[in-house]
Amino acid sequence: MNDTANTAPFRSAILSGQALDVVHSGTTLTVQRNGQPLLQLDADLGNECWLARKSGAPLPPALLQSALLAALESLCASRAELTTLRLHAGEWPEIKADLLRSGVAREAGLSLTVSPAMLWQLPQLWLPQTPAIYPQHHVRTGERWHPQRPAKPQGYVYERYIPWLGQSIAFRVASVEQDLGTMHKWMNDPRVAQFFQEEGDLDYQRAYLNGRLADPHMLSLIAEFDRAPFGYMEVYWAQENRLGPYYAADDYDRGWHVLVGEAAYSGGQFISAWLPSLMHYMFLDEPRTQRIVGEPAASHQRQVRNLERSGFAAIKDFDFPHKRATLVMLMREKFFSNRLWHPSPKA
Repeated sequence: MNDTANTAPFRSAILSGQALDVVHSGTTLTVQRNGQPLLQLDADLGNECWLARKSGAPLPPALLQSALLAALESLCASRAELTTLRLHAGEWPEIKADLLRSGVAREAGLSLTVSPAMLWQLPQLWLPQTPAIYPQHHVRTGERWHPQRPAKPQGYVYERYIPWLGQSIAFRVASVEQDLGTMHKWMNDPRVAQFFQEEGDLDYQRAYLNGRLADPHMLSLIAEFDRAPFGYMEVYWAQENRLGPYYAADDYDRGWHVLVGEAAYSGGQFISAWLPSLMHYMFLDEPRTQRIVGEPAASHQRQVRNLERSGFAAIKDFDFPHKRATLVMLMREKFFSNRLWHPSPKA
């Protein structure tokens, strides 16, 4: 682990509502809160990583588990090659039962095995509002039968630290009061208007955003880096969307539209952060979501290729009334098993 020495601390900001920093120095990981060490681990790092707990002051079980999860997140987020992490089972008596019950770890002889693909499906690491499984009850919208959707959240719904940027990305639910001026500026930027095609005055933008906020199948999000807004994202349920009739949509398939309003954030290093983070949010928000779909213009071949590099498969071309589109699809299993929260080497 010597190549991680002297790097900036990794910040896990969601756990227990407290910011925890993870400092990598040589073979030692130190989890800190407000600059004070909470937990130290020795790491024997390879494709499989053994973590040994160092002695330290006793911690309440909830805080100890948060500190351990912060350390595990920092390793999985920073190292694409990691396939397994192992803990010595006897070193965690205070929280072992909770680790096993929650799916953080599985017991294997004298070790506790942590799978990145399972760890990254635990919503409490990244969602400030941990969702409940909403009961399934089908209703009709037009010609489509689909599950009744839960009430929309408010405020921040996702946050994640991006190691290669040294910044945190967050998504929050858009509001007319807070975001109308920003949306008006972005929508009327010729760079954005060329493809989003929703330019108009303040009254038009107010009506547009109010319509999206009132639509039960659509969730409007503002994306931020270190609390600076840079883009607008729409997450939708595919069954009720215009895309639904063009393929065999499952009950919990989700799709998305994105505009990057601030040109300074249009580079590849930022796309490699917001794109997998948005996919991650959709998979975490509803564990029954197995597929994420999109419908870029078929003529935007560069965009389709970039999505393919990010794990999407191009399924087919088809004709909307307003454009010829390519149906692209990302499978839940592929996202987590291939650890696609890391940027693609080809991107």
